[in-house]
Amino acid sequence: MNEANALQVPTKAQSALFGTVLDHIARKVAEDEPTLGVEFPHVTAPDGQWIRLPASLSAGYKGETWSHGNWLCGFWVGLLLTSYLHTGDQKYLGWARERMRLVAQRAQDPNTHDIGFIFDSSAVPGFHITGDPWYAQIALEAADKLRARLVTTRGGAYLASWGPLSDPRGRSASAIDTMANLSLLYWAANHSDDGSYRLAADAHAAMTANAFIRPDDSTYHAVEYDMESGARKRGYTYQGAFDESAWSRGQAWAIYGYVNSARETGKSAYLALAERLAEYYLRRLDGRQVPPWDFDARGADAEVKDTAAAAIVASALLELGRLHSDAARGGRWCKRGLDMLEALCRDEFAYESTHRGLLKHSCYSKPHNEGVTGATMFGDFYFAEALCRVMLPGKLRPEGARPEK
Repeated sequence: MNEANALQVPTKAQSALFGTVLDHIARKVAEDEPTLGVEFPHVTAPDGQWIRLPASLSAGYKGETWSHGNWLCGFWVGLLLTSYLHTGDQKYLGWARERMRLVAQRAQDPNTHDIGFIFDSSAVPGFHITGDPWYAQIALEAADKLRARLVTTRGGAYLASWGPLSDPRGRSASAIDTMANLSLLYWAANHSDDGSYRLAADAHAAMTANAFIRPDDSTYHAVEYDMESGARKRGYTYQGAFDESAWSRGQAWAIYGYVNSARETGKSAYLALAERLAEYYLRRLDGRQVPPWDFDARGADAEVKDTAAAAIVASALLELGRLHSDAARGGRWCKRGLDMLEALCRDEFAYESTHRGLLKHSCYSKPHNEGVTGATMFGDFYFAEALCRVMLPGKLRPEGARPEK
């Protein structure tokens, strides 16, 4: 354990709280798994029950409307694996493998960047935990599809986020969420010793840094590129309050993605960028632990929280602290992550059995009035990932080296 790692230590009270919450997670997952059939939890309804979708629901255009399909199915596998690590009970490992059989078909989905979310949360930890090459093969197939989404321009290259690459609507657009999908490409490079995966991810990270980040270090949700020059034609949003607003979960994806890119490329510039993005996020938090769904929302909308964003940032800050070459700065980032995680466990966790999700107020999409006050499967996964970073370090995912100075 290096010096920065040693700083990632919770207090005794935090350890007790985190352990209790992991107990609750394992119990909820074990209660829900037999009730799901061949479907997967998506978001919770107002009554606290899961709305479920089949893993086979692919992304695509329906007329002029884009449907993301089921991009959350892999996160349930991740929760099963987390519960196995916490309890040591083999039943969770068996359930994870059976669920992975249902998710595996999506490794051939050519139409979405979300293939990174699906398999980095399921097949990658499945292989890390079990060593079974079956998981690794599925993850590599998915990584091939993600790498194939790279669009090259004179000004750089980016991963198109949505839609078939033959459709200019999808080919010209990228989203800040894609930064968190890059983890699958970095894993594939490490596993296969094929540097093209890392080069694709790094190219996307570099172009996103130029096109998505505003002068104040806030981020656009999406960017439309000129496909010849690579210049940004416009920045806009689907899930923020308005095009120039600071959608808090978009900022979270950016922080998370650049922390991972720093770890996997060894570039200290990405770590410095992650710090700038995180400092903006903290300024806008203004002493809170959970952000509003959009930092620029007004009126009653400003009271709507996004605990999923808080979970993503907590996980990212714990990793930022672990990676930081300066022990004092790393320690401060770790403490912020621990404090955020403690607040989520204390104030936002659904301890009641009537609410089947983990984190309430996870706000899937306020503009679409979908999952605004309930749990989301991705928010629950990143919450569990953050708990694993503290209580089970290195068990859910491989730990990489710190970036170079």
